[in-house]
Amino acid sequence: MGKLIEGDDGLPAEIVGKWAKDKHDLLRRYIDITKSARSKYLPPDNKGGAAYIDLFCGPGRCQIEDTSEWIDGSPIVAWRQSVASNSPFTRVIVGDSDQKRVDACVTRLKALGAPVLGLHGTAKDTAFRARKSAPVYGLNLAFLDPYNLESLHFDIIEALAKIPRIDVLVHFSAMDLQRNLDVHLLAEDSAFDSFAPGWRDVVHRRSVARTREDFFEYWRNLVGTTGAYTSKDVRLITGSKNQRLYWLLLAAKHDLAHKFWSAISRSTVQGSLDL
Repeated sequence: MGKLIEGDDGLPAEIVGKWAKDKHDLLRRYIDITKSARSKYLPPDNKGGAAYIDLFCGPGRCQIEDTSEWIDGSPIVAWRQSVASNSPFTRVIVGDSDQKRVDACVTRLKALGAPVLGLHGTAKDTAFRARKSAPVYGLNLAFLDPYNLESLHFDIIEALAKIPRIDVLVHFSAMDLQRNLDVHLLAEDSAFDSFAPGWRDVVHRRSVARTREDFFEYWRNLVGTTGAYTSKDVRLITGSKNQRLYWLLLAAKHDLAHKFWSAISRSTVQGSLDL
């Protein structure tokens, strides 16, 4: 988590890499392509509702590193797109471990008229509250964008997957896996244990690429035990020097959600899964 800076609107903001625009574009596309499905749960014809959940929300405003360009954070992107798609979320649930980031994000969302609920705490701690606050008969979307694999505790996905209708877009740190898997294989206590419980009983040292593949597949299968299986289509986001940064993938219970994700993830030009 980087330091906060003053945003162009006077509220706290943070600095991000330009690749943040790629993941925000995919988030926009997914919200737009699912608008017809979501609208079926919205008033006045249906009162089921639709929540957007972002438990690593940040302050809601970012400056692109080494530039003067300002962009919205993911919760603002999501709310604006739902409005533009004429299928606005009936609740926006944001959380962060830093109170200043939560407060700034909530302030920005309220200024846009979003029905926002702010939660302070780690994503592991706020996931249960987010689940309880989401419309149980609605169609919901979660965006999990952690700083590293350790922050994406498996309990988060387990909690959210208990919502009957939820799609989860997940940021999986390829850089963290690439840099640190060998270290964690040898460590007695691994930060990866909370991310993928039981992984060291299955994943063993082989070739570098094969070991990473085993770990990734183990985690995907573990997610599938919650009832929300992961997409076959995985989008690799790369940095300015073409270094692997993270994968974006979908975990969802319904085939239609996977068809939507496949349509937008294949229409973009960044890389695919490459271990």
